[in-house]
Amino acid sequence: MAESNKLDAAKVSKLNAKDADEQTTQDLTEFVQSLLQKMHERFQEMSDSIIGRLDDMGKRLDELESSIGELMTQAGIDEDLGGKQPAKEQE
Repeated sequence: MAESNKLDAAKVSKLNAKDADEQTTQDLTEFVQSLLQKMHERFQEMSDSIIGRLDDMGKRLDELESSIGELMTQAGIDEDLGGKQPAKEQE
């Protein structure tokens, strides 16, 4: 009977270790999934923020280009300066 109890204790010990390993694996899996989800959400927030800032920068550049064009028109400067050379170089 003592040997039977030892065998049962060994079986229980192995089962407990196996259950503990399975629980540890499940806990680790849940932790990794949670971590990946949080990382995904954070990267999405950062991506949205960057895209928003780029859109704002694009709008500002468009406004700046428009303002420069208006100033050049008011000053009487031709916007296409590529074909013109200063008077000193033409001589």
